[in-house]
Amino acid sequence: MTFKFTATLGAAALAVAAAFPAAAQDVELPRSMLWSTYDVGSSGYAEASAIADAFGKEFGTRVRITPSGTSIGRLLPLKTGRVQYGWLANEVYFATEALYDFEAQEWGPQDLRIVAGRPSTFGMAIATDSGIKTIADIRGKRVPRIKANPSINIKVEAMLAFAGLTWDDVEVVEVPSYGAALRAVVDGQADVAGTTPTAATLYELEGSSRGLSWAPLNKDNTEGWDAITKVASFFAPTTATSGAGISEENPAEIFAVRYPMVTVYAEADETEVYNFIKALDTSFDIYKDATSAMPNWATDKSGTTPQDAPFHPGAIKYLKEIGVWSENDQKWHTERLERMQKVQAAWEEATEAAFDQNVSAKDWPAFWADHRAKSLK
Repeated sequence: MTFKFTATLGAAALAVAAAFPAAAQDVELPRSMLWSTYDVGSSGYAEASAIADAFGKEFGTRVRITPSGTSIGRLLPLKTGRVQYGWLANEVYFATEALYDFEAQEWGPQDLRIVAGRPSTFGMAIATDSGIKTIADIRGKRVPRIKANPSINIKVEAMLAFAGLTWDDVEVVEVPSYGAALRAVVDGQADVAGTTPTAATLYELEGSSRGLSWAPLNKDNTEGWDAITKVASFFAPTTATSGAGISEENPAEIFAVRYPMVTVYAEADETEVYNFIKALDTSFDIYKDATSAMPNWATDKSGTTPQDAPFHPGAIKYLKEIGVWSENDQKWHTERLERMQKVQAAWEEATEAAFDQNVSAKDWPAFWADHRAKSLK
C-alpha cells in the first residue's frame, strides 16, 4: 500500500480527552479538542476561535487551536491524529486529487470528508494607492505568492487568468504564509493579495493611508470566466455585500467558494462527528454574531453541497435528521465519492508502474501528472 489514510478521531487522538455527556441538547463532546486552522489574523482562525468559545460556554469543552499559514501545516496534524478537526480551505480538494504539494509520494490522494463548510467569498484585494482598478491593471504589479499554499495561489492564478495574465506577468513577492501576504499589502511590500473579504488584517488596510478596494470579476465577462474555470472548476461568480471595503451600497463582484471547511478523515468515528455537527448547530445563537461571516455557519448553509470533498456519514446522519440533506446533496455526494475512488485507483496504478519502471523520486511528480491526466480524462 503506497498511501495511508489515518483516523483522526480514534482512541490515540482522544486519549487526553475522555468524552462526557453535555446537558445542552444531549450533545456529547470530549472535554478538550485540538483544531488546526489558518494562521492568526485570518478569518478562519477568528471563526474557529468564536465557535471554540461557544463550545466552552455551552458544553464545557476546551479547544486548543493550532494555526498554520501553509496547507501542509494544517493538514499534517490531521493526518497524524495530533488534531481532531481541520478548519481547511481548498487544500481539501488538492489533497483528495493528489495535486500540488499532495502529489508527493509521501502524500497521494487523501480520503477526506467534510463535516460542515460555510459559503465564503474570495477576491483580489487592492491597495487603493497602487492605482489598480481592474485585474488587467495588475500587470507588472507586486503580487504575493505563498509558499506551500496552493489553495490561495491557485485562486490568485485564476483571477489573473480572468484578464489573460499569469504569474509571469507580475512581480512575484514570495511570502511564507497567508497572513504574511496580507501584511505585505498593509506594509507597502505588495500591491494586491488574494483573500477572503472578512480577514481581520483587511480592516487594518481599509483604515490605513493605502486604502482598500476590490478588483471586479464581472459575471457577464464570459471569456474571463471561461479562463477562470480552466484553472480550476470549483469557482463561481458571486456578489459580496459584506466584508472589509464592501457593503450593500458598495458590493464586490468576486468568487464564491467554501471556507473554512471543517474536515476529518473518512475513518473518523461516526458518533463523534455526529455530535460535533450537532454542537455546531445547537450553539449557533452563541457565536452567530461574532464576525460578519458567522451567519453563514447556519446548518442549512454550511451543511449543503457542493464542497471540496464528500460529507462524513456522521454529518449526513444529523443533516438528514434536521431536514437539511436533500436528494441533490446525496447525488453530488455520491458522484464526488466516485471521483475520489477513481483518483485513488489511478494513484495505485501509477505507483505500481513507477516501481516496475524504477522511476526515481525526482521524476515521480511528472510521472504521476502524466498518468493522472491519462487516467482521469
